[in-house]
Amino acid sequence: MSTGVTISSISDYAILGCGSVGYAVTEELVEQGKDVLIIDRDESRVESLRDQDLDARTADISEPETADFVTDRDVVLILASDVESNKQAVEHIRAVDDTQFVVARASDPVSGDELEEAGADIVINPSAVIAESALRALESGELEYNAGKLAQLVETTDERLAIVTQDSPDPDSIASAAALQAIASHLGVESDIIYLGDVGHQENRAFVNLLGIDLVQWDEIGDHAIYDTAAMVDHATSAEMDLDVDIVVDHHEPEVEYEPEFVDIRPNMSSTSTIMTKYIQEFDMNVSEEVATALLYGIRAETLDFKRDTTPADLTAAAYLYPFANHDTLEQVESPSMSPETLDVLAEAITNRDVQGSHLVSNAGLVRDREALTQAASHLLDLEGVTTTAVFGIADETIFLAGRSKDIRINIGKVLEDAYGEMGETAGHSTQASAEIPLGIFTGIQISEETRDTLLDLTEEAVKRTLFDAMGVDGSEGSNGS
Repeated sequence: MSTGVTISSISDYAILGCGSVGYAVTEELVEQGKDVLIIDRDESRVESLRDQDLDARTADISEPETADFVTDRDVVLILASDVESNKQAVEHIRAVDDTQFVVARASDPVSGDELEEAGADIVINPSAVIAESALRALESGELEYNAGKLAQLVETTDERLAIVTQDSPDPDSIASAAALQAIASHLGVESDIIYLGDVGHQENRAFVNLLGIDLVQWDEIGDHAIYDTAAMVDHATSAEMDLDVDIVVDHHEPEVEYEPEFVDIRPNMSSTSTIMTKYIQEFDMNVSEEVATALLYGIRAETLDFKRDTTPADLTAAAYLYPFANHDTLEQVESPSMSPETLDVLAEAITNRDVQGSHLVSNAGLVRDREALTQAASHLLDLEGVTTTAVFGIADETIFLAGRSKDIRINIGKVLEDAYGEMGETAGHSTQASAEIPLGIFTGIQISEETRDTLLDLTEEAVKRTLFDAMGVDGSEGSNGS
């Protein structure tokens, strides 16, 4: 019986207490060619072990002389079901030799603490190990079941599968869609990755272009009826597309209630790319370099390179993808060239910055590319002493605002919701968020060439005051951070 665990180069072991747990460990060690000495107080059990050509001796592990039997062993595993005897064995061994590596069996957290205090290097609780193993088996079983259900649903597609991303898709949404498209292709189904808004952020455009991911704008599709199955990945709503949703995969709870045939929503994971990587593995596919690179970048983007809300599932998914990804492409995606528009917005935001404590708010004026606001907010977060930024600008009679924060005391998503939730639309979480507010709410003035400068002044004052209030700081004595 092999568990797949590889023991180190240490060769001398002692097992004290050879019940069911001790015997299972003994089997594994012997199979790997280790020299194992077994000590147990049950004479009939010891006799049975000797009949199997095992080195077994009869002794009470709670007695002091037992420690003398194991002085030549590098590792001692104390695995009896009687925790009090285990504790005494640890104490006796430590009284003789404090260099041996000692593993001891506990029955609960309290006895575990006692064994550690007695000198055990590692404490194991079989109940906890069994529970963890059961949960892993449950997760594996659920994934297998879900993969089968997903495959069955995708394969019912007669014409094409519509894979819907966020309106202005970010790397996680794009990568997740690319993964589902690869799964559909694996199942012999044609599909399109569809978005409603635009791919505005330069990093996202570089991401799509370098990896050759084909995205289709919804309004450019001549016949929407060709899609007889629809999936949403890392996305909130398909209301504006008038599609019946069959599949939803996300790491956030959707704002709109759906009743699709297939749902896999896991808020305990940091990215939808992590979820889709699990499906790629479950389908036992040959993941392409493009999809692997996209998924790895999607995970890294959502976790800020594993510095935010990272889970073990994210790390194991990234470890799986790493050998298949193109790391030169990743480097190019992360360092795209800056467009003149973004440079202008950043320059304007730097000039107009208003800093109060560690909070920075800036007006970038009239903007053509609103995605440039998010890049400006990210760049300004690198200023010394600044932990939270918000950059806003006006486009299409709307105030667009991008916020970023690395202050663990602030949830920038909640700040924007408190500030502008009743006026417009907000979205985001603790470290990054956005808001869209109709310009007229602040001014009531009709936009024209003559009133534009007045609007900018009034907007700047109103937005800053509201935002600083929501941050809990007095913005009346701000500076430009010089």
